Amino acid sequence: METILIAAALGLFVGLVMGLTGAGGTLLALPLLMAVLGLSLPEAVPVSLLAVAIGATVGAWRGFRESLLRYRAASLIAAVGLLLSPLGLWLGARAPHDVLALLFAGVLVLSGGRQLWRLRKGSTALPESMQLPPLCPIHPDTGRFRWTPRTAVIMSGIGGVAGLLSGLLGVGGGFIVLPALMRVSRLSFSACVATTLMVLAVVSSGTLGMALLSGRSLLWPIAVPFALLLVVGLLLGQRLGQRWAPHRVQAAFALLVLGVAGMLIHDALS
Repeated sequence: METILIAAALGLFVGLVMGLTGAGGTLLALPLLMAVLGLSLPEAVPVSLLAVAIGATVGAWRGFRESLLRYRAASLIAAVGLLLSPLGLWLGARAPHDVLALLFAGVLVLSGGRQLWRLRKGSTALPESMQLPPLCPIHPDTGRFRWTPRTAVIMSGIGGVAGLLSGLLGVGGGFIVLPALMRVSRLSFSACVATTLMVLAVVSSGTLGMALLSGRSLLWPIAVPFALLLVVGLLLGQRLGQRWAPHRVQAAFALLVLGVAGMLIHDALS
């Protein structure tokens, strides 16, 4: 019973972060499941992917209803991500646990450090001189992408990196997709979050299916309460995110990510 309550509390926390940032679901879920509940990485990956897939689907649907979701871009990113996810799964099954944990910590440090560096410049977006012209232009009237060959290549590249890391480390790739969308386009932060959540939903679901088919098991007594409370936290986080300034949310998330990275590094080296 205690394990179920802890799993539920962790799910609520991770969902809150997902709702606020649009990313960070598996980025936080995996190390927290490993550190707090003592799961190994192979045990934590399916639990994390299931919860994030369900939560991201709910969040993406809300974004679609509010006309924030750029579903064509999300579909392309997710499709390419699913193509490369099996390669990540294959590599992950052959790498030592401690090596994967340190690699995951390195990804966390890179993600959190880049966020803080950008925020130190005084904005959640890149400097204007680096934004002009945007690599992936947006139609000024509709707010949708102008689909050019360059836009398609860039979106495919984002999906490839996200899919590879999804299979290798069991992450949904949101921490790659969200900042990438903000870097290459002028989508609003809310639109980037909604689009990222759709990518997370598709890639996490596909990677989970591949993981289960490859022989990994799912710990249902932990996965169910974790996933249900993650959805609750995500919906709460989305409401709070409409009231809080994006740069404050991203700064708090970056510091949290760096703290989790330090915890993982300590456990792997001890």
